Amino acid sequence: MIPIEKLSIIFFGTPEFAVESLSAIIDAGCNVKAVVTMPDKPAGRGHRMFQSPVKEFALSRGIELLQPVKLKDEAFLERLRELDADLFVVIAFRMLPAAVWQMPRLGTFNLHASLLPRYRGAAPINWAIINGDDRTGVTTFFLRQEIDTGDIIDREAVEILPDDTVGTLHDRLMHLGAKLTLRTIRAICDGTLRTLPQSAITDEQPTPAPKIFKDTCRIDWTMPPMRIHNLVRGLSPYPAAWTELHAGGSDPLQLKIFTTCILPDSGDALEPGSIITDAGGNMTVSCGDGHGRLQIIDVQAQGKRRMGAPEFIRGLRADSPRLV
Repeated sequence: MIPIEKLSIIFFGTPEFAVESLSAIIDAGCNVKAVVTMPDKPAGRGHRMFQSPVKEFALSRGIELLQPVKLKDEAFLERLRELDADLFVVIAFRMLPAAVWQMPRLGTFNLHASLLPRYRGAAPINWAIINGDDRTGVTTFFLRQEIDTGDIIDREAVEILPDDTVGTLHDRLMHLGAKLTLRTIRAICDGTLRTLPQSAITDEQPTPAPKIFKDTCRIDWTMPPMRIHNLVRGLSPYPAAWTELHAGGSDPLQLKIFTTCILPDSGDALEPGSIITDAGGNMTVSCGDGHGRLQIIDVQAQGKRRMGAPEFIRGLRADSPRLV
């Protein structure tokens, strides 16, 4: 057994999702010797240097910070060896080379935002909603060379609610993940840890969760209403599903769509992407085979702020608009 306050850790992470676990580890009394995060990079219109949320948190706690450009850089590897930590914890970081994850005597474990082996890859929260799943969760596992394939330490499931977006589910998993990370560390400390090969998990099948690109986010209005609705939920609020509004001889206008609602079949077949409005400015779009209907709740036109669909419709000056 190892008293938790005697356990030395190096933490690897970048986004807000990782901060919650890092905070829990520190508050539990673990000795976090250093934090490794991505190098600063220019962002936004002014190209100001962006610091990762993990960096900002580490600086606020006075923890040594490492920001290697290359993870095989000898100076970086030497500093890790000098720190001589017992355990490495990885949450939402880059793929580590074996020279790094094989270094600590107690190993390197990762917290992943899915019920592995389901949704291996960069965007597990998005794909769980996009694919219409009704549950997901978080998993801790020991790293091995193939991404997200290591032996499972612990898992915790959570229900995906009908109105969940990637934003709301992200936050629930972030808090649940912090608890699971700490539970995993305690199991390592008290010697109760048991692992299980992913091949032994029979209730979840290996499923890819690739990185989300702009083309992934484009709405195909010929898809059934539920598939479009889940796509919107799985990309809201960021990076957001998008479409183009075409009207008359005007240039196409790119629209992000954040919230939708499935409506009953009207019985009238329209071309997919056709826009129907009522006296209140409510915006409905035909989809699927033309019988399906989705109500658009809020949108953001390119270069404009996010707004409710009725406000957008009131300001729209176009003939026979449709979405493509």
